[in-house]
Amino acid sequence: MAERFDAPRDVIRGAVAHLAFPAAVVEVGNATQPLWSEAFGRLTFGANASPAHPETIFDIASLTKVLSTASLLMRAVEHGEIALDDPVGAHVNEWRGADRDDVTIRDLLSHCSGLPAHRHYYRDNGGQDAFRRAIAAEPLDYEPRTRAMYSDLGFMLLGFILARRYRLADRFDATKSEIAPADELQFHPPPVWWPRTAPTEIDWWRGRLLRCEVHDENTFALGGAAGHAGLFGTAAGVGSFARHLLQILGGRTGAFRTDTVREFTTRRADVPGSRALAWDTMLPASSCGTLMSPRAFGHTGFTGTSLWIDPDREIYVVLLTNRVHPTRANTMIQDVRRAFHDAIMRALM
Repeated sequence: MAERFDAPRDVIRGAVAHLAFPAAVVEVGNATQPLWSEAFGRLTFGANASPAHPETIFDIASLTKVLSTASLLMRAVEHGEIALDDPVGAHVNEWRGADRDDVTIRDLLSHCSGLPAHRHYYRDNGGQDAFRRAIAAEPLDYEPRTRAMYSDLGFMLLGFILARRYRLADRFDATKSEIAPADELQFHPPPVWWPRTAPTEIDWWRGRLLRCEVHDENTFALGGAAGHAGLFGTAAGVGSFARHLLQILGGRTGAFRTDTVREFTTRRADVPGSRALAWDTMLPASSCGTLMSPRAFGHTGFTGTSLWIDPDREIYVVLLTNRVHPTRANTMIQDVRRAFHDAIMRALM
């Protein structure tokens, strides 16, 4: 079976050789088991750095949006705590104005709320209350639902909504045992993880190399756990989550209802673009390459991570790297992702 993946293996080996990232761990599997798992490179570009290992921990960045925030929202929707078409103002008192009164939870999830993509709130704000007020007062960049613009700000708000009664990390910890090994996905990584955690960037704002410390500055200012980033984990932990979703979509009982998972992973027909609820969906120009089926859904993370799931072919692909080491200016992973996923699909076909 391992020889079947020689072509995608060569893509990742070539990427490491060309300094696209120092370390990578991949896992490919179906609804019942991993089919291929392998580690590549070293944790940094240093000649004496520790080799990457299948159990290497990565800052998985925006995969937090789908693994944690979307999962918690699916649970909240099923329990009747939140409705997808609730106005945001019903949950965030500061969210007021004629330009945004009709923006819903569904719109935040599908990145069509009008909010801009990113702001450096960490420079002037600390804590949930200050961030929430700043986001609610942010001028909208476009009329809601006329386009989709990927926005961390919307997912910060979703995190604040989820955290009204519980700390976000605690609520995720209470749910994850149903969907992934308890020690494979975690906010606030413990010190014991340090030796096997891939460093991210040399951060000049914090004045240090980041290791076992969240890369995203806004998440750091929010205490290390937020709706848009903060999770750390292994490729096996992400793969376990993917298998669980495939099993649910295949009709098995799981942490969520099948119809809920389908709603969250189906592209919105009333908004231009490729966005579902939290998830992205397959387009030939996307990070999943050109060969996955039209119903494929996935997500990427700024630090160099991605997860794509193809329910028609019953396949998932996890790629975790630390491409921001030592600097986020390295963007070679964009081409690597597409080539890697196409090589995977060719191998499987």
